[in-house]
Amino acid sequence: MRLILLGAPGAGKGTQAQFITETWGIPQISTGDMLRAAVKAQTELGIAAKAVMDAGGLVSDDIIIGLVKERIKQPDCANGFLFDGFPRTIPQAEAMVDAGVDIDHVVEIAVQDEEIVARLSGRRVHPASGRVYHVLHNPPQREGLDDESGEPLVQRDDDKEETIRKRLQVYQEQTRPLVQFYQSMTGPRAPACHRVEGVGSVEDIRRKVFAALGR
Repeated sequence: MRLILLGAPGAGKGTQAQFITETWGIPQISTGDMLRAAVKAQTELGIAAKAVMDAGGLVSDDIIIGLVKERIKQPDCANGFLFDGFPRTIPQAEAMVDAGVDIDHVVEIAVQDEEIVARLSGRRVHPASGRVYHVLHNPPQREGLDDESGEPLVQRDDDKEETIRKRLQVYQEQTRPLVQFYQSMTGPRAPACHRVEGVGSVEDIRRKVFAALGR
């Protein structure tokens, strides 16, 4: 099971990724994790990536693809892997095809932008404990205050509506086109593409994702 999970920030990819990796016994691979591991291990690619990051630059697609190829050769990827937040752009997807990295399934968890804005902008956090509330779906007993400590809750900067809309715009412009890219692939290397509506309970969405993957 070699899988790419697509969906806008706040679509619920992280929760579903956990279900998939546990059920199929495959690792969840993110570019951030790969970069940190390569830098820590001081691999050739890790050293190159660190130099770019230290200079404040963006790590090139060539380095990222090299890291991906290294990572999927490791023993825990013998039964497959789940890419989380990668590829982000068409050039990255094309580079993966060129590098011979085949994918079995592409699953898009689709949620309307306005639903995502409502989900994320309603989140409130207790900074000291990390407890998370939602003004509509999981409100604290007293408005604006943590249930256990009574301390004020805060809205994180990346949960503010303006920030969310910017992130959604980047997703729609850069990453959502990957859906069309994979749907238009033909031949034996073309992945099976699935669209799952990311609304309803977590369990409902899990069932739809698993059904798409034939489980």
